[in-house]
Amino acid sequence: MTSSLQAVRMKIAVVGAAGHTGRFVVRNLLDRGLEPIVIGRSRTRLKAAGSGRLGLELREARLDDVAALDRAIAGAGIVVNCAGPFLDTARYVAPAAIRAGAHYLDVSAEQVSTSDIYAQFDSAARERGLIFLPSMAFFGGFADLLVSSIVESVTDYDAVTIAIALSYWHPTQGTRETGRKNTAPRMMVSGGALVPITTPPRDMTWTFPPPLQEQEVVELPFSEVPVIFRHLPLAELRTFLTRNALSDVRNPETPAPAAVDASGRSAQQFTIHVAVTGRKGNRQLLARGKDIYHFTAPLIGEAVERIAIGDFRATGALPPASVFGATEFLTSLSAAEPSLTVEVLVD
Repeated sequence: MTSSLQAVRMKIAVVGAAGHTGRFVVRNLLDRGLEPIVIGRSRTRLKAAGSGRLGLELREARLDDVAALDRAIAGAGIVVNCAGPFLDTARYVAPAAIRAGAHYLDVSAEQVSTSDIYAQFDSAARERGLIFLPSMAFFGGFADLLVSSIVESVTDYDAVTIAIALSYWHPTQGTRETGRKNTAPRMMVSGGALVPITTPPRDMTWTFPPPLQEQEVVELPFSEVPVIFRHLPLAELRTFLTRNALSDVRNPETPAPAAVDASGRSAQQFTIHVAVTGRKGNRQLLARGKDIYHFTAPLIGEAVERIAIGDFRATGALPPASVFGATEFLTSLSAAEPSLTVEVLVD
């Protein structure tokens, strides 16, 4: 295990640092006393995003230029990929992290990209003692930590439903571009196997705890499905999103996120209701917070800081709950992000 001082000295390459989520990630790393290197296709855009004013090292590289990308991440011990769509970018950034001997994290919500990272890089990462954490974000890793914190054994709890309520969803340009390109069938878990969701997607009324109460939801799984199923071979795993949020993100007239405070966070609020059933009965968990884009930054920051100081229990391409203790991670995350509350409703 390294020391905290060594962690501060470890450089973290942030690819896509000029983007909406990338800027939040850079700021969170700085707040933790870590040293980000900001990387993007345009030095001008990086400066316009404020990186120059922060006195950070700016490196320019096109992701499909292997030599330039290798030079950009040289000297970094951890690479954070914030440049989507990840179907396009992870195939360049993840191999570059392997070549550099650096840990890799990304913020993908894309099922195919996440599954590809697991399939293609687990062996190489383990051989080199590296951690590869795809989907360390609101969609993906966060749900894995929540579910894992209440599911001790899949022999006792075999069915999980995740219902996500967003007060609204004002998508970034990156989210819109990903939606246009991500045409692969969305997968759920049924009968202990990954299978496509039904067409049209299932809709229903979901009863959230107060004050939300009944909300119309639509089945819309994200990267949490391959992440959770990677280490919890559940019989059933389904994800639903409130219809209002889906309507927002599909409406071309919906505006981009607007900041309401100095951090750049929007007024969006989220609620995640996890319901687990099995032989031991039912368990439920409720998580609430603000701004899914902004919230991804402390998730990344917490994971990066733990990796940097050697506070992890496995290497390879893995879900976060296989690398960190889920309950402990969530406790630390709640302390670092006051807007987050996590509550077990039924025990």
